[in-house]
Amino acid sequence: MGKARAIVKRRKAVRNIRKITRTMQMIATAKFQKALKRAVGSKPYTLKVRELVEELAGTLGDIEHPLLRKAGEEERSNRVALVVITSNRGLAGAYNGNILRAAGAFIREQEAEGRQIDLYVSGKKGATYFNFQKRPVTHRYDEFADQPRYPDVERVANHFMEQFTSRQIDSVHVAYMDFISTSTQKPRVLRLLPLAGVRAAAAHIGLEAEQHDAQHEAGVADRTHRGEAVTAAAALDAEVRYDFSPGARELLDYLLPLTVKTALLQCFLDATTSENVARMVAMKSATDNADKMVRSLTMRYNRARQTQITTELSEIMGGVEAMKG
Repeated sequence: MGKARAIVKRRKAVRNIRKITRTMQMIATAKFQKALKRAVGSKPYTLKVRELVEELAGTLGDIEHPLLRKAGEEERSNRVALVVITSNRGLAGAYNGNILRAAGAFIREQEAEGRQIDLYVSGKKGATYFNFQKRPVTHRYDEFADQPRYPDVERVANHFMEQFTSRQIDSVHVAYMDFISTSTQKPRVLRLLPLAGVRAAAAHIGLEAEQHDAQHEAGVADRTHRGEAVTAAAALDAEVRYDFSPGARELLDYLLPLTVKTALLQCFLDATTSENVARMVAMKSATDNADKMVRSLTMRYNRARQTQITTELSEIMGGVEAMKG
């Protein structure tokens, strides 16, 4: 009887745990739906701002801006800022572990090249990890919870832009979980500063324009040499020209910091969405495992009960036979 009672107590405990994991799964699902709307809603704006900046850079051609400074152009500080975005709570599967492994690999790579890492950590899990690793944390952010706010992110981005333009640091990177889809999230280390792609886009557009002009001039000369009539409409190619008000450079001075701020905000939104997905999947897996354990314990209880009944019947039959004798 003692074995059957122990199984009943354990089954009851598993059922109670299942109620908890099921509730946590439902809460994570609700938070995920809310975070998904923010992350998906802000991503087109973030991409469009960067696209507009690249078009402006192509219009201006070779541009110079403090936020586009490449490390090594002048004096280097050999310091790199790394923002690690983790969660405040656990029970999210391998979410925090994957981010911290990606951050650790980046830190080892930078230190191997002789650079010093300034750590900025968001989330209790990341702070606990680096404290255990005896690695100093420059600053810890506790204001970013389930709903990152733009004013908080803007303040952090302004701090990094000030340090970058004053040449205190050479670059700024963000280690976070990139939300690709509901079924796919990948740890990523994004370079926030200097802005990647803008200078390259301007150079690429300028090179294409030079090649286009050269091809056009060669074609006109060839047709003239053959004595063909070249009309003005055929000699000119349609090009899209933009008129900017205010000017393109003034717009670029405004949009480059905005690009940094929106990119950092998108990192926090993607991280929050990925965290809720990971917790939702982890709690669903825990609930399914609890169901399996309940079924297994029920089968064990039935077998134990059957064995107990069989033993009791055998003892009764033995007593009856003894009385007959």
